[in-house]
Amino acid sequence: MDRKQKAVDYFSQKLHCSQSVLAAFAEECGITEEQALRLGSCFGTGMRKGEVCGAVTGALMVLGLLYGQKKAGDAEGRQTSNKVNDLMMDRFKEKCGSYICNDLLGCDVTTSEGIQYCRDNKLFTDFCPKMVAAAVEVVEEIIKSQE
Repeated sequence: MDRKQKAVDYFSQKLHCSQSVLAAFAEECGITEEQALRLGSCFGTGMRKGEVCGAVTGALMVLGLLYGQKKAGDAEGRQTSNKVNDLMMDRFKEKCGSYICNDLLGCDVTTSEGIQYCRDNKLFTDFCPKMVAAAVEVVEEIIKSQE
């Protein structure tokens, strides 16, 4: 199974988008599935505030684990992590129109009305998996470009 399908499968099991993306790359990142799920557990629905999409946050965690600054004074690691961060944010926005959860969903998910709108319009089941898949695609593109 490819990582995109793996991430969408995780999401279909009622895991957050952030958990789903990170867990799909757990092995490559040198962490366990459980560690990935725990680490990503507080970032779904834009950190529950409709901010940066959890799929993007999970993707940034993957990129940080793969290319992040390893210690104080690691200027090369810092430059690389800044580069892949910008690539992730920019490419996801190009592909999806925004990286802000509320903008993507077209409602304020911090309200009960917003949550109900998402449920009524099947956004969590039909739209969000597409964001998870898009985040994985962008991460894979970035990894390929770094090789």
